[in-house]
Amino acid sequence: MRVEQESPNQPDVIALIADLDAYQDSLYPAEARYALDLASLSKPNVLFVVARDEQHAALGCGAVVMNDLYGEVKRMYVLPEARGKGIAKKLIATLEASAYESGCRELMLETGPYQPEALRFYTNQGYTRRGAFGSYPEHPLSVFMGKSLSSATSASSDA
Repeated sequence: MRVEQESPNQPDVIALIADLDAYQDSLYPAEARYALDLASLSKPNVLFVVARDEQHAALGCGAVVMNDLYGEVKRMYVLPEARGKGIAKKLIATLEASAYESGCRELMLETGPYQPEALRFYTNQGYTRRGAFGSYPEHPLSVFMGKSLSSATSASSDA
């Protein structure tokens, strides 16, 4: 399996994002969802990575939106049938290393309380709960997390 930066504007990646949207739609009302559309994921300040198997099938994706103060993890998703194989760890490690190499020293994210697997995953990757950031409102259906990046974080993705 490989994880590399790619364009989100590919049919198999668009299908991944559609699966993620359908999953999110089943959990949260529209006013509690802060998803980025395809055009936003294609902007120059976005690092977008895709995990592919040996047959080049897209198994997962993730993004970091870079701004002046921090990067924001968005659109992390692994197909249900591909979970439990370390794909999410490779995605987040690649995103963290790429963000660090681009000058980012802190990553933040917003997820939801109805995703215990995501909360456990991010906690296991060193993310801690924090208050709302950026333009996000405090909301009972939002969980905010953050992580400081270091050269050690970047180096761990090379392993």
